[in-house]
Amino acid sequence: MLQDIPTPTRLEPHAAGCVLETARLALRKPTLADAKAIAHLANDRRIAEMTRRLSHPYSEAHAVDFVQSLHGGSDTVFLIEQDRRPIGMVGVDWRQPDAPELGYWLGVDHWGQGFATEAARAVIDFTFEEFTIEHLASSARVANPASRNILEKCGFQWIGVQLHRFEAIGSSTPVDCFKLSRSVWSSLKHWGTSTRR
Repeated sequence: MLQDIPTPTRLEPHAAGCVLETARLALRKPTLADAKAIAHLANDRRIAEMTRRLSHPYSEAHAVDFVQSLHGGSDTVFLIEQDRRPIGMVGVDWRQPDAPELGYWLGVDHWGQGFATEAARAVIDFTFEEFTIEHLASSARVANPASRNILEKCGFQWIGVQLHRFEAIGSSTPVDCFKLSRSVWSSLKHWGTSTRR
């Protein structure tokens, strides 16, 4: 999903071991010890078909490669945990530094409980606090109204439709594109969704 991410310009340094906490979740950098759990969660066609860069089937070797790709210094990819159990991933893709993109996915058993919105808000807050950017981008398949709803709850504004290629389906499909500005996020900060430890 979020691989080969160059390190963006930071407002200030922070510890690589940064953990974000929300009311129900802890978000931390994934390690090789998490590969089996990541693969178990991600190896579901329903997830892969809604996520541009997840392959299907998704093996433990894929998860190992993904985690190893993060050792280039990026600490904006987080494993989402509930009660110390992995339930998904969230992060910011910096391949286009002028348009960093929020991405996320959850294991199917954890859909529909507000976890993705909670995790996304924590990472949005972290990103605007730590990096010198004015906007975040994100997108959701037109066929995925639940993801669109998550983005709208986070303050993202719809900016149009594009075709994006999805690895699991082997073709391009329409996606709704969204943008969130720093100023809009600042006005929504009363949600108070993340703290660091």
